[in-house]
Amino acid sequence: MNRHYVGTPRRNPGELKLELFCRGLRIDPDVLSDEAGRPIVRTRAGLGSGLELVIPGDLKDLWVNAPVVEAFARQSPFVLRRGPNGLFIEDERNGATYPVVLPPEPRWYRARTSTGKPMMDIGILQGTYLGIYVGPPCGYWRSRRLSCKFCTTGENVGVSEALEKTVEDVVETCQRAKEESGVTFVHFNSGFQGGDRDLEMAAPYVKAVKERVGLIVGVQMVPARELWRYDWLIDLGVDHFSFCFEFYDPEWFRRICPGKDLTLGQQAFFRAMEYTSRRMGKGRVSGEIIAGIEPIEATLGAIDYITDVGAFPTVCVFRPLIGAEMEDWPPPPFEDMVVVHRYMLEACRKKGIPIGIAPNIEVSLVFLPTDAFYLVDRRRWDMRWYRWRNRILAWLARPYFAWQLWPHRVRDRGPDFYRRRFQKQAALQSDGVMG
Repeated sequence: MNRHYVGTPRRNPGELKLELFCRGLRIDPDVLSDEAGRPIVRTRAGLGSGLELVIPGDLKDLWVNAPVVEAFARQSPFVLRRGPNGLFIEDERNGATYPVVLPPEPRWYRARTSTGKPMMDIGILQGTYLGIYVGPPCGYWRSRRLSCKFCTTGENVGVSEALEKTVEDVVETCQRAKEESGVTFVHFNSGFQGGDRDLEMAAPYVKAVKERVGLIVGVQMVPARELWRYDWLIDLGVDHFSFCFEFYDPEWFRRICPGKDLTLGQQAFFRAMEYTSRRMGKGRVSGEIIAGIEPIEATLGAIDYITDVGAFPTVCVFRPLIGAEMEDWPPPPFEDMVVVHRYMLEACRKKGIPIGIAPNIEVSLVFLPTDAFYLVDRRRWDMRWYRWRNRILAWLARPYFAWQLWPHRVRDRGPDFYRRRFQKQAALQSDGVMG
């Protein structure tokens, strides 16, 4: 045993998930020869480039997309092995073992849509939710000078997933995922398309899924300058908006996301997030950031800002993806990520942000606020009350989500209606101020 690892404490399920993000996972060659898990597929921005695992836990089971192909994972102390009772992860620093489950590949992955595309090329499970990229590759990839330095979207769209995805492709894939995998949430995202066309591009998919499938729908696009577009998408059935501003420190935002800085600016993300959070209420919007690149103080500041506006933080642990400009950067220290994610939960509790309310949404790519209960003293009365409060809210919301998971007509009054209404409201507010 390497003396450097002597004395490493045993991890609880939350700590293990977080340290797997930071250190990666090695796989015993015999494990995957007989185990048919979900395939390792690089789709969307590339963050899901790892092996999907489930870590059983007493508070909740945790889904994790463990890095296995990146260079840093080859030095990981964690090894996936097979024993007489199933799969387990061994920590070679101290000999600790952790049972894990390898979720099987869904049957519908290999099925084809009516246009002949494999459904796995339309959408992919990342935990228990369905992720679908819509539209052409991100416009920033037309010039690597503008692309985000951590991202590999331009290498994945049209290669690891279908470039053209019709509404029918998406509806059929969502229906099979719901029936066979119990999916309740579909998440649409896209790269920069320009000209405020991003939300307009998502609209027909949102409407069709709501009316023909019945799922909770999330949308993650670059921020629209014309805020009335969010009113339109909300009426079409969007339940959740996510805004990836990545970094709170303006200099790091400018350095790592040059295209976003040049074409949109950091304030565009803040403006759209604040607007949608006011329109939809606490916990219906998220701000997505990357932890492990900018100073930790800036990341904590981002968490404060996000929760101050009534949104919840989606914190991605930086992963140096193969093919990204930051491929050779080191992943962040585990100890720093514990601080960040514990702070995330504390901020959600203090600001009264509802978490874990929607049914069956477990995300393998990030450490959810509900996952962070493993990082705090569970005997604390304030944390126990916060957990119970969210359980009560989830119980009260069951009829609402039952309705959302049933196909139903949405109100589509067309974009012109929302544009005129927004302009009229702005004019009235201007008159009131001037008066």
